[in-house]
Amino acid sequence: RFSVSAVKSKSGNNHFTCVACHPKEDCIATGHADGKIRLWRNFYHRKEYTFSTLHWHHDTVMDLAFSVEGTSLLSGGVESVLVLWRNESDCQKDFLPRLGSAIEYISVSPDGALCCTLHMDNRITIINSNLRFSKSIQGLIKSIDVKTGLVVDPRTKALVLNGEPGHLQFYSLQSDQQLFSLDIVQRQYIHQAGLNQVDLVKVAFSAQGKWLATVEEREEVTDSELQLKLWFYDEETQSFKLNTRINLPHEDHITDLCFRDMDESEDDSLILVTTGRDCVFKVWVMVEDTDPEAQQSVSWNCDFVGSYHNYQATNCCFSEDGSLLAVSFEETVTVWDSVTWDLKCTFCHPPGKIRNICFGRLTCSKYLIGATDYGFLCCWNLLSCALEWSAHLNILVLQPDPLSEYIAAVSWLSKESSLFVFKPNEPRPIYIQRNLCKEKIQLAAFVPRDEPEMISAEKYLWLRRSQLFFLTDTQELMTLSTKSLEERLTPTSKQLAVEEGPLVTPFSLLLGKHRHQQSQEDLGKLVAHNKHGQDSPAVKELLHTPAHVLPSASFLCPIFINSLLISKENKSAEEVADEVEMESENTEDDSDEERGVAEMEQEDTNPMELLGETIHKLSKSQEKELRKIRKMDYSWISAF
Repeated sequence: RFSVSAVKSKSGNNHFTCVACHPKEDCIATGHADGKIRLWRNFYHRKEYTFSTLHWHHDTVMDLAFSVEGTSLLSGGVESVLVLWRNESDCQKDFLPRLGSAIEYISVSPDGALCCTLHMDNRITIINSNLRFSKSIQGLIKSIDVKTGLVVDPRTKALVLNGEPGHLQFYSLQSDQQLFSLDIVQRQYIHQAGLNQVDLVKVAFSAQGKWLATVEEREEVTDSELQLKLWFYDEETQSFKLNTRINLPHEDHITDLCFRDMDESEDDSLILVTTGRDCVFKVWVMVEDTDPEAQQSVSWNCDFVGSYHNYQATNCCFSEDGSLLAVSFEETVTVWDSVTWDLKCTFCHPPGKIRNICFGRLTCSKYLIGATDYGFLCCWNLLSCALEWSAHLNILVLQPDPLSEYIAAVSWLSKESSLFVFKPNEPRPIYIQRNLCKEKIQLAAFVPRDEPEMISAEKYLWLRRSQLFFLTDTQELMTLSTKSLEERLTPTSKQLAVEEGPLVTPFSLLLGKHRHQQSQEDLGKLVAHNKHGQDSPAVKELLHTPAHVLPSASFLCPIFINSLLISKENKSAEEVADEVEMESENTEDDSDEERGVAEMEQEDTNPMELLGETIHKLSKSQEKELRKIRKMDYSWISAF
């Protein structure tokens, strides 16, 4: 056991964070929280051990790795820079900077030609031995905190959420790839713990995806920074361009924002609403830009400011036709006319502040749903202005399906998440999934399908047009499916499987063309038997699916083992017929033997019958033998 004096400094402390062993020499490298690397030698002698120090990292050294020959050492940390130390010298080092996010792990290939780094944003970077970037493997970016929620881009049906610091990631669910990353903050991110930096907190799309609204903020004790940005999608460049920047749209944090879902061809109908902790909600509309130097013809201005008894505004949403706006003020839900901005009615269900609100759709558009932080789910009728029904559930997520009347609600109770799917006009849920996962589900989103799925079970009809995705507090993205794993993988397996034909062996050529058909049948049975294990979806899953999206081994193992088993009950019709024929032949053989003994006894007792003119008639046992000989194939003689 070796220790370093626990001396704390401004840069940190010298706690051990990682360790690596030299492949050839008796040397151990250790990384520390103060950014230093120590190389230990002569550690077989307790009192005579020595260590040298390498220092470049300004924060914790997260991982170390020696090269195959041990001539160089690789280190990485929160700076997103891979450092190559040559000959264990502090003066001989090379860098590969701007790798995107903090380096968690470093691995070197057995031949030393490549090394790879695993980053905190769920990305693997493959690097050549000369510190040249080779390839990046990136799926869903793991952000520090997902504050924007799960939002669906109407144009690409991609999932949009926080990505790299200050960026929005557009993640394709079908290909498990990032379509592109949009820099919203447009500032350099500084990797330093405890530093308050501008963060992206809210995002909303218009109905057709032409407009994008984002909110970014930085919390400071004295002077907080808050910006609302409106982005327009440019068809020529196929990207979003900044149209309007509004500094301090509210005097305090923005809690929610939403567009009115109406025809975007008319600029008058496009409205954006924001709610804030400054106890007001604001309505933003497009106006013609009168500035002759402006590059855009339109910009956004505030058109109306609303409040209710000086309560904090927490949530907002529009009805399906855009005629009503619902805004929650702590324990009260207010409904406003979106044309005159008159207050129409209020709903209240104390105790508890309103956590989520949403309108019903299609046949349930006359209902308004709300969830409180005291564990109540309420449904109000907008026509009668009365409470339709309520349920005692601790709802964390309330997500309506944009293409149907169904609403998904996720509750958290006794350290497990449960799913309830219901229609507002029916208080009884149509689908309940208890213990959906042990993690707390924070966000959810319905993603429209390209084509409606054929579903026969009534309780799964709510998944016909859209697919529901969840994001847990550990940033695991999950979804629900009516199909088993084998059924979901079978189409992919069929596309990836190589068409195999029966093998032509020298023995089959020797038998000739007349035996080729029988050889094909036998080989076909053999191939079918082998494919039972090789072409199973479980095997294709292991061989063709990228490793970073594979389910856990404990999940795939039972399916893989079951695919190797041959069920005795699933016998082909030919096998059953052969068994029946063999049983009947055995029965006939036994009866023929008995009859043959009886006939021999009769021949012994009546010897005079053989003296006259008789017809030579074969016994049944002899006929059986002739049938067997007749069935034998002597065509192989023709080959000689």
